Amino acid sequence: MKPVSYLRASSVEEAASAHGGRTEARYLGGGTNLVDLMKLGVERPEVLVDITRLPLDGVREQPDGSVRVGATVRNSDLAAHPLVRERYPVVSQAVLSGASGQLRNMATTGGNLLQRTRCAYFQDLAKACNKRVPGSGCAAVVGVNHDHAVLGHSPHCVATNPSDLCVALAAVDAVVELAGPGGGRTVPVTEFHRLPGDHPELDTVIRPGELITGVLLPPLPRGAVSHYRKVRERASYAFALASVAAVLQLEGGEIRHAAVAFGGLAHRPWRARRTETALLGTRPSQESVARAVEAELAEAVPLRDNAYKVSLARDLATQVLGSLSTTA
Repeated sequence: MKPVSYLRASSVEEAASAHGGRTEARYLGGGTNLVDLMKLGVERPEVLVDITRLPLDGVREQPDGSVRVGATVRNSDLAAHPLVRERYPVVSQAVLSGASGQLRNMATTGGNLLQRTRCAYFQDLAKACNKRVPGSGCAAVVGVNHDHAVLGHSPHCVATNPSDLCVALAAVDAVVELAGPGGGRTVPVTEFHRLPGDHPELDTVIRPGELITGVLLPPLPRGAVSHYRKVRERASYAFALASVAAVLQLEGGEIRHAAVAFGGLAHRPWRARRTETALLGTRPSQESVARAVEAELAEAVPLRDNAYKVSLARDLATQVLGSLSTTA
């Protein structure tokens, strides 16, 4: 048995100091992903820094109308919070689409942003995985890749990001707040997760020792409507084959604001910028929405087993955007 040292931090500064940016150190929040990976032997930390007692568990409105969500806010509390339900229904819907009630009671906002892929090859120590062991190869490229990426993948990794919440955060232009040895900084959530490229072992742009302290949800445009929808292989406790988070605002029958993000299709939540550009200034119709969605998914490069994801995402996004256009 490998020994693990444990520290329950009482401040952000103490947590950052205890972690120290060491490769063998990990922050421990809800543990719903990290502990599973430790059991599998994928994660083998020597130091666990418990951050559950830090004062980061609040959901508070800011003077500019934005809402700040602390990193240790539990998923169930986030989904149920009146400010989130009223102003960001897409976020609440996404959280409730993920995992089970028991897991949502434990999982945290910060941990959700940092959860690792559910690729079966990543979780199996007997299989080649560049994300787990850089340079070892990617067994999924030639293996069973039914659940894998169709956008933004590379020869080195075809894994997908498993988060529901992060797809919604991408659609509302959330900002991630970080603290670490180098001080504090913020990163737009659309830039927080990386595409695999030549370094699939790097999931995010987080620096060694940095700790997520919160997520800022900016105000949505007045009158905007939003929705999250997910397709999975069973009704609960399953990760997305494809999902869509969308925010629309119409004025005078024309789309003035459009934000669309896909889940289950790439190494990170995929912001559909081509779709958004095609939608802006249009009077939405079934044909115009379909063309806008196709503008993004035309870039997809399916693998052997997952071409179905392209048509699934196309139908899903077209339905969600069509429904929001009617509501708006």
